[in-house]
Amino acid sequence: MTWIERALVFSPLDYAAIVLLFCAWQWIGWRIDNPSPRKNSVTMMMDDFRRNWMHEMVTRQPRMFDAQMVATMRQGSTFFASTTMIAIGGGLALLGNTERLAGVAQDLAIGSAPALVWEIKILIVLAFLSNAFLKYVWAHRLFGYCGVLMAAVPNDPEDPQAYPRAAQAAEICVTAARSFNRALRATYFALASVTWILGPVALFIGTAVTFGVLYRREFASHSRSILMDLPPNTGS
Repeated sequence: MTWIERALVFSPLDYAAIVLLFCAWQWIGWRIDNPSPRKNSVTMMMDDFRRNWMHEMVTRQPRMFDAQMVATMRQGSTFFASTTMIAIGGGLALLGNTERLAGVAQDLAIGSAPALVWEIKILIVLAFLSNAFLKYVWAHRLFGYCGVLMAAVPNDPEDPQAYPRAAQAAEICVTAARSFNRALRATYFALASVTWILGPVALFIGTAVTFGVLYRREFASHSRSILMDLPPNTGS
């Protein structure tokens, strides 16, 4: 089968749906990380609270609460990384048995298609899951770095290195959280891409629903209104 013949196994509607999927994924990620000054995202507001957290940590004795918080975040990234790895394994197993998937599709009256079609659809899901896995792992490492930097903050608030090191820990924590959030978004869109198995129209709907859920949570949710009412104390 030539490249042209392979390209023709998908309809123009399929190509439009997959382009929309990737554009929606990239755009919502960019908007969340670069919100307009008039409408901040929950992610960016939480970054300010993380910086405030590290500022307050300098004078908190003992710092067991702070250590437990970082440990909890590492556990969360570990859980999602492990779950994503299991999902990737399942996708790879399915990739080697696309004939069975094609048979199920026929039984469900979804339609018949060459094995190549099912393989590409599964590969799209695996691409999102792989992206998410790598970001979960990186977030896990960064949360570990954050814990090390927190431990390096002097116990004496009057020490000239106390607040600069706390600020470093805050920025590493912010970077870790952003990696974790990007991994979550990739997971969401991996779920959206599964709908392509039902056809391009289903993928359009799945992409729109995923995009709408993410946009609402970041820019129009009740949790955002609570954060807006409690601006972080940036400290001196």
